[in-house]
Amino acid sequence: PPPPPLNSAPRSSVVVRSPSPMAVDRSVSVEMKKPRNYHRCASCPVSSPGDHDSTQSVTAHNPFEAQRNIQSNVSMRFIGANGLPIVPSIDGEVQRLDDTSSSSPSIKTSASVASASPRTVAGGDDDGGSGGGDNKQEQQDAPKSSSSDDRNSDRTSRDYYFDSYSHHGIHEEMLKDEVRTRTYQMAVLNNAHLFEGKTVLDVGCGTGVLSMFCAQAGAAHVYGIDCSSIIDQAEQIVSRNGFADKISLIKGKVEEVELPVDKVDIIISEWMGYFLLYESMLDTVLFARDKWLAPGGLMFPDKAVMYLCAIEDAQVKHDRIDFWDNVYGFDMTPLKEIALTEPVVDVVDANHVLSDSQPILNVDILTCTKEDLAFTSPFRLRAQRNDYVHAFCAYFECAFTQVHKPIGFSTAPFAKYTHWKQTIFYTRQTLTICEGEEITGTISCSPNPKNNRDLDIAMDVAFDGQHSKINTKLEYRLR
Repeated sequence: PPPPPLNSAPRSSVVVRSPSPMAVDRSVSVEMKKPRNYHRCASCPVSSPGDHDSTQSVTAHNPFEAQRNIQSNVSMRFIGANGLPIVPSIDGEVQRLDDTSSSSPSIKTSASVASASPRTVAGGDDDGGSGGGDNKQEQQDAPKSSSSDDRNSDRTSRDYYFDSYSHHGIHEEMLKDEVRTRTYQMAVLNNAHLFEGKTVLDVGCGTGVLSMFCAQAGAAHVYGIDCSSIIDQAEQIVSRNGFADKISLIKGKVEEVELPVDKVDIIISEWMGYFLLYESMLDTVLFARDKWLAPGGLMFPDKAVMYLCAIEDAQVKHDRIDFWDNVYGFDMTPLKEIALTEPVVDVVDANHVLSDSQPILNVDILTCTKEDLAFTSPFRLRAQRNDYVHAFCAYFECAFTQVHKPIGFSTAPFAKYTHWKQTIFYTRQTLTICEGEEITGTISCSPNPKNNRDLDIAMDVAFDGQHSKINTKLEYRLR
């Protein structure tokens, strides 16, 4: 079905393509067809006779199976309590990689896609609003009136720009992301023994859904903090659902508010942004951890890994980037240069992934520091077939490993749709790559010095292939 109409929620300047659902089931070994229009070349290694423009079947590389394939290095690096790696499935359950009694998880792509409404300004946790952070300073300038009803009825688009998470549409999109929301629900309710009688802090509580999961699981009390005015509606939601005596909501920045308690037993937060780190929400979670988490306390989630792979994306690159070469007969290439420096957030078809995936960032939320989030990481991507490289693609996976049965979810192209989609970095030069050839380089990421909510991302890329050679630096800004 077509995506629902876009709501009036404000949009960041992150480039977001219209979502296009992938309606086929994909198992761990994905049977797919090679794209057409391959160059004819007898010298390139191919797995079977014929030209590159044939539609011969090939097997796509799936990150979830990588632990069993030493050639690739893309396995989910989360370790459960028994010391065994874990992998997520479509519904959030996990399968240990030593479990040979059952087949690998069947991963299905989404048949319906929520509207594309980026997370902006307020930086989002569970369903949105920031718990604080310097990058949310704009919110303090938003007009205020005497009551929540007056504020909502008098709001304009300018108000939503400054306080974007006050708009219900952003929360609707994230709540309808079942991979995201149900994974949190299962992580909490399936581990009620960890929450029973405990004090919980929900950083960036948004509509309060995570706080209510925790109360359902038996938490003695839950404190939710959010900087957005959505917290006014969250208080009503909490009361209507009978949790007013167990959940206390506090409006303000995490860095500025005080809790009625000195320590909490569990901190829960949905802090992930595009490219995992966009909006710097994790900084706020780490501040809360260092200030309030009791020794031996739990973080939900506690692990995250980001990956990079190479993709073929000729049609979309032509539509979005090469478009500026000739616009109704006019040369608008100055805008092409800008487009090349802005990552695109969109759904990547699993068929377009042509290399293995490399982990570029491994975050342990229990121990990492703010400084760890500015990183430089090497990568080596091996082509799985003869193809053309038009872009690099980043995605991430999160896990709850401090629970009885570890659970996690993935935003990979092979997994079910999430509102995070994937982040695409288009290259200026198209690479002709043969199966087995490798692209090497480093990727670095740091907050922009003028606005730490934005990310400055750079890649040093080297490739010495049979038909293409490159040694260059690519620079991007996610904003």
